[in-house]
Amino acid sequence: MLDCVILLTERLMKNGHRVDSLLKPLAVPIAALWALLAGPAAAQAPSLDELLSAVVQIKTYIAPEGRTVQGLGKERSGSGIVIDQNGLVLTIGYLMVEAYAAEVTSGNRTVPAQVIGYDHETGFGLLRTNEPLKVRPLQFGKSADLNDRDPVLIASFGGAEMAAPAFVVAKREFAGNWEYMLDEAIFTAPPHPAWSGAALISREGRLVGVGSLVVGDAPGKSVHFPGNMFVPIDRLPPILGDLIADGRVSGPAKPWLGITTDEARGRLFVTRVTPGGPGEKAGIRAGDVIVGVRGAAPSGLADFYRKVWAVGPAGTDIPLDILQGSETRRVPVKSMNRLDHLKLKSSL
Repeated sequence: MLDCVILLTERLMKNGHRVDSLLKPLAVPIAALWALLAGPAAAQAPSLDELLSAVVQIKTYIAPEGRTVQGLGKERSGSGIVIDQNGLVLTIGYLMVEAYAAEVTSGNRTVPAQVIGYDHETGFGLLRTNEPLKVRPLQFGKSADLNDRDPVLIASFGGAEMAAPAFVVAKREFAGNWEYMLDEAIFTAPPHPAWSGAALISREGRLVGVGSLVVGDAPGKSVHFPGNMFVPIDRLPPILGDLIADGRVSGPAKPWLGITTDEARGRLFVTRVTPGGPGEKAGIRAGDVIVGVRGAAPSGLADFYRKVWAVGPAGTDIPLDILQGSETRRVPVKSMNRLDHLKLKSSL
């Protein structure tokens, strides 16, 4: 059954067809279909209803002075995953960063929640409801154990109607233009329409990733093959204690420049400079081309980040070689901790 779904999906994608509703014509209840795809492991996992009850809706209200309001809005909503008995909810951080208030809906019940922590390096965010939600928390699996073509379940808030089987199409590096990189992200297909904060569930019924993006090239290699990108759950346990205790990860942070960089035609173009950020203060402008870090030319966006981060921690001067018009010049950028630029403690 799994091979049939994969082959049919691949053929439809190659022919340019939409695949987000590929499985609907099969007219098979999601529980039965998931049992077929997951195989014997599904029999040992919690019931589908128990798994889906741990996926909740979150709604957040962002401080008007927040640095992310322009790009992400003053009110945000998406999914989250209950991960302990006391209402701790894991989500993707862009849904809740700079929030002054939040609420969580589980089933037909909505309760207030507090912002607990945010980590820019992984993209994870944490909230805690003001009272327990009385649902079974979703247990962590091992994202490292996932392999290509493994069946997975993608679940956003909304019960069975918002759960859909998918398969892993790649585990590979991901570099985002907002100074974000994962050495190994999880890519799945077909794409799920409500990916923000969605739970990626293994065939054993364990949480293995948190939904972050929809992408057009899930397998990589410039192949047009729509899917979703998930942050691996294995990145959470090493930082969970810090996030709960202090709201952020302890220790030196990576240097943040406050520039949005896109890779095109083999070059790195600055497409946006964060107002008030280090790049703007150093004189970097949209339209500039980054040609080097300390004289070394980066081979791509991921290599650019690695070269910047290798110079030193947040607060270090990062010497960028910038092409502005027809002139190349060395621009020292006084980096900072990204979290210190955000309005994480609102006055509201």
